[in-house]
Amino acid sequence: MVQTTNRFFDEMARLMNDAAGVASGVRKEVETIFQAQAERILRNLDVVTREEFEAIKEMAAKARDENERLAARIAELEKKLRAAPKGEGSQGA
Repeated sequence: MVQTTNRFFDEMARLMNDAAGVASGVRKEVETIFQAQAERILRNLDVVTREEFEAIKEMAAKARDENERLAARIAELEKKLRAAPKGEGSQGA
């Protein structure tokens, strides 16, 4: 009887081990399918990647800085133009 019980438990352990392996394989397959679906949905939504977002963000910051620099330059030139004696400002162009 002892050998039959041990054999029964060995078979149950092997069965459980096999079931765990199958469950792990199924889990990996479901994760792969889910990830593929999520990527497909995101592609259809035209969502940008983090790298693209960061690149555009940096470009926008540079453009904003350049715009501020040019606005300050225009203000300075306008100030000089207003301060110039009449008749002198029209000759420079």
